Parts: sequence; C-alpha cells; structure tokens
Amino acid sequence: MFETREGERQLEADPAAMSSDGHVVFIGRIASPWTSRETCPKNMRAAREAGQPAVLTIDPAYREGLAGLDRASHVIILSWFDQAPRNLIVQKPRHAAEPKGVFSLRSPARPNPIGLHVAKLVALDIEAGRLDLDAIDVLDGTPVIDVKPYFASTDAFAEAVIAGRDER
Repeated sequence: MFETREGERQLEADPAAMSSDGHVVFIGRIASPWTSRETCPKNMRAAREAGQPAVLTIDPAYREGLAGLDRASHVIILSWFDQAPRNLIVQKPRHAAEPKGVFSLRSPARPNPIGLHVAKLVALDIEAGRLDLDAIDVLDGTPVIDVKPYFASTDAFAEAVIAGRDER
C-alpha cells in the first residue's frame, strides 16, 4: 500500500511488532465513502471539497460519553490508521523536493498511526451512537480512538504557520 521512495528510511524495529504499552482501545468506527488509499482525500480540506459526508458510530459501551456533545458545532476525532505502515521514520512526500522526518509530516505512516481530524458535527444520535459528519479523510472502517469537542477559542491559532507554505 505504501511504496518506498528514494531517501526514505525505516526504523530498525517495526512498532507494530512491539509489545503494547498504552492499552489503547477503539471506541467506534468511521463509515466513509473512501475504500482505497488512491481515492481517499489527503486532508480535510480536500474531503470537504469532495462533498461526501461520513458517519462515526460509537460502540455501545461508550455511548454515554456522548452526553453533552450536542453543544458542539465541530468535533476533534482521533483515529487509528490501521492500514498504514508504522516503520517509516523518514519519508519523501510526492510533492516535496527532499525527504522529511515523520514528525514534520501529516502522513498516516508513522510509529503510532494516529489521525487527527476536525469535522463539523451535522447530527448526533446518542442512543444509536451515531455522529453524522460533514466530511472525513479516512478509509471506510477506520477505527476511532477518541472524540473531543472543538473549541475555537483554544484550539485555533491564527498566527500558526509552516515555513515554506503559503497558507495559514
């Protein structure tokens, strides 16, 4: 699924083969229209532009944790990129001239393949554990680690920049 590019380096030990120490559990799954890496949007902006909604379903044991989330217009979703490799430490993005360290990229290929997504909460059904989202940039069936309300007052930084990029 991930081809090796010139300049990329792998870790000596694959984190997927190491013993677990975090005891992370999946609390639900995302139903998205994206079934292959090639068709999946590379970020939330592209996902919104595609105009395809998504549904996050929380497992029954965790649904009580949704109480009060209906106050939020947007949510932060932490997902687990279960199909991504975990052993790449230096990557060469297609659009980049030089390889970069994994922690300077938003690639799903990383030692702990955690995705971060901010989505508009279109509808919430706590009893069914259903969160309707405006868009998502993950493959269908992607596991979810956590959901949090998005607070523009503390989560947004208008002055944030990445050197060499034209966006804010």
